[in-house]
Amino acid sequence: MSTEPDDQRRHLRSQTTEKPLECTVCNKAFKDSAHLRTHVRNHLREKLFECTVCSKTFTTSGALRVHVRTHTGERPFQCALCRKKFTQSGSLRRHLLVHRGEKPFECAVCCKCFTESRGLRIHMRTHTGEKPYECPVCSKTFITSGIMREHERTHSGEKPHECTVCNKKFTESRSLRIHLRVHTGEKEFECAMCSKTFTTSGSLRIHLRTHTGEKPFKCIICSKTFFQSGHLRSHQRTHTEEKPYECAVCRKTFSAAENLREHERTHTGEKPYECALCSKTFTQSQSLRRHMRTHTGEKAYECAVCDKTFSAPKRLQIHMRVHTGQKPFECSVCNTAFAGSGSLRIHLQTHTGEKPFVCIICSKTFTTSGHMRLHLRTHTGERPYECALCSKTFTLSQSLREHERTHTGEKPYECPVCRKTFAQ
Repeated sequence: MSTEPDDQRRHLRSQTTEKPLECTVCNKAFKDSAHLRTHVRNHLREKLFECTVCSKTFTTSGALRVHVRTHTGERPFQCALCRKKFTQSGSLRRHLLVHRGEKPFECAVCCKCFTESRGLRIHMRTHTGEKPYECPVCSKTFITSGIMREHERTHSGEKPHECTVCNKKFTESRSLRIHLRVHTGEKEFECAMCSKTFTTSGSLRIHLRTHTGEKPFKCIICSKTFFQSGHLRSHQRTHTEEKPYECAVCRKTFSAAENLREHERTHTGEKPYECALCSKTFTQSQSLRRHMRTHTGEKAYECAVCDKTFSAPKRLQIHMRVHTGQKPFECSVCNTAFAGSGSLRIHLQTHTGEKPFVCIICSKTFTTSGHMRLHLRTHTGERPYECALCSKTFTLSQSLREHERTHTGEKPYECPVCRKTFAQ
């Protein structure tokens, strides 16, 4: 029996926007039954085509062919304008719209424009709240099947994308591409205001908010605003007290994955961030940034009440509570209130008796890592704080500040009864 009329009907649909066949699960529409059958496999999790390199399976032979290129490195589709290469012809077509500045698909709700209809369809779910893809392990739902697959790897531990330089593995190919820029030094996204460069356009967008002051992500509970959605999610856990990230060594739990990674370094001793001036190493990049200010003397954050300056915005925020008297962190045991969450955590150890920081030389224990570091100087003899006038050195920054007053004559502490002033 001839299929010519069917072929003709399918061809005619390719010339129109008609999509008469609809998925009964998610209502997505298709022009022909072949495309619908392939789509239905996403819901049934039917994957007939297996990669011979890594055993990953796919719903179509075409998807398998594209995947194999992640192993071979083949990118057969090249942009004639900028020479950038792609693994798929569709990716090249979408890329060409970037050169033309063409974004023909507009959201009817917020007027955001997209280069392809699929991008608009996915975006619309941010307005409708629709999340049609459900994780079979934990039932968490997602906007796209791709995001769900990446999430599933948090359960399986699978990291199929490996860096050929340092062998670090990643759950997403995009994460690997971004990581490779660490080795190449490539930072193609430049801030028009301060010329700082970034490895990703997303990092540049977030950075621009430091200039504009824009904080588009707002907590619905306390109205606090944030530069990044990830920071908002982490903050919301301070309200729900959810701590989904657990240390495999000591079982301590954290509200953010980054906090867990930083904590794990207290067990491994890893300090990947090194100061280019004095070679001191740190467990966190932000600790290195703060340390760099001890060399530059930079204190960019000024108190509007007393003009005192600080090297970090968090320190200014805590300092402001000196003026307001605000102490939002209360001990659940004795009801003592504190200006900072860190102060509360340290105080709680007076109730528990916990001293988790152990001196590697004499085994003496301490409630904070800072106290332990200060103690270590009694063993090493290190006195890192030097007076600029007489070159006398000190183990503590506070001791240096008090000493400097012997040169300046400053006596900031006044007796409220007789008005006599003191240096300490």
